Amino acid sequence: MSTPQLVVHRDKELMAEAAAARLITKIVDAQAARGSASVVLTGGRNGNGLLAALGAAPARDAVDWSRLDLWWGDERYLPEGDPERNVTQAREALLDRVPLDPARVHAMPASDGPYGADVDAAAAAYAAELAAASGPGDHGGVPTFDVLMLGVGPDTHVASLFPELPAVRETERTVVGVHGAPKPPPVRVSLTLPAIRAAKEVWLLAAGEDKAKAAAIALSGAGEVQAPAAGAYGRSRTLWLLDSAAASELPRSLYPPASA
Repeated sequence: MSTPQLVVHRDKELMAEAAAARLITKIVDAQAARGSASVVLTGGRNGNGLLAALGAAPARDAVDWSRLDLWWGDERYLPEGDPERNVTQAREALLDRVPLDPARVHAMPASDGPYGADVDAAAAAYAAELAAASGPGDHGGVPTFDVLMLGVGPDTHVASLFPELPAVRETERTVVGVHGAPKPPPVRVSLTLPAIRAAKEVWLLAAGEDKAKAAAIALSGAGEVQAPAAGAYGRSRTLWLLDSAAASELPRSLYPPASA
């Protein structure tokens, strides 16, 4: 478990631009060291804002997009191409504008795919895909993600792990089907905390006043069942990237934020 580090930016636009620059550096470094890089994307306004900023960054061409594996932390179990799906939004924000290898874009299954309405079977299939991509030096049946990004919800949820629901209590499986999510759509696919914690670095993104209480709760010693964001951490680094509004209720004496 790595101790959370905080970086607080003036506003959400600067946060997105700085996070995009940070991600480019991580990808380039991983590709230089191993030949490839592996990143887990997140949806929502902060995840999509980061992707849009990455697309606009002059340094984006430093990335060898053909040697990048992309995974997702969660997905809304909706038909392929639905505008609410994270992968649809990611394609619009960035992915359709860079030369990715389609075989290395690992979208979670859609509800009109081979598993139909069986979200648990879809989750098991994604877990199998992760396991097939993992090697002897990896942890917990998933490949070693260089960076795994998560948006933090106002209720402290990350991925589709909501407070008190069964998915946040999962300790064995890497991917689960989520039933009865408290925000629409109710049926989703999500990585579990064990899969999240296998990443080298976990980045938690929070911007806006509506995220301030969640950030304060998660960073003040709350339990992961009650505050799933508190249970999301990387093996070598856990980085909270916030704007000043989301950081406004943080106990600064405990977690003095760096500024950028």
